[in-house]
Amino acid sequence: MANELKIGIILGSTRPGRVSPQVGKWVKEIADKRNDATYEIVDIRTFNLPFLGDPDGEAQFNAWKEKLNTLDGFVFIVAEYNHSITGALKNALDCARDEWNNKAAGIVSYGSTGGARAAEHLRGILGELSVADVRIHPTLSLFLDFENFTTFKPQALHLDNVNIMLDQVNAWSRALKPLRN
Repeated sequence: MANELKIGIILGSTRPGRVSPQVGKWVKEIADKRNDATYEIVDIRTFNLPFLGDPDGEAQFNAWKEKLNTLDGFVFIVAEYNHSITGALKNALDCARDEWNNKAAGIVSYGSTGGARAAEHLRGILGELSVADVRIHPTLSLFLDFENFTTFKPQALHLDNVNIMLDQVNAWSRALKPLRN
């Protein structure tokens, strides 16, 4: 269907032992019950992106850009590292430019303070890439939403925020779609 939205749930951490796949799976399970878009997990780790500017990275950069071109919007699963986003996510954002433009994004963050500082850093970067980030932002606490900081067990209160965030991402993605055609 030409008007169907495709939303990528981007896993923003690549380190061994990361919990972003658990959080991404949870968001996708919620999203798939909605029947308002096609949602897919996009794991930046699988693209094996070298640092921006690496002359030997053309194939990986092109594959990443091609993937982004198939998507109308994003939900970023953001871990907070040193009060900001991961280096891997920053590199993935930098490895493309036009492919981000005129799309919408939501953020689901986690960390000791819910990943709020990382989300705020991400918002500034998204603005520079012409991505409309939505206001509702589920924040997950390593202390309350994870058992032993490793096993994701979200509190029920987050469900409403995820659905409201997805409502906003989809509305903005649909509104911005004519600008990309």
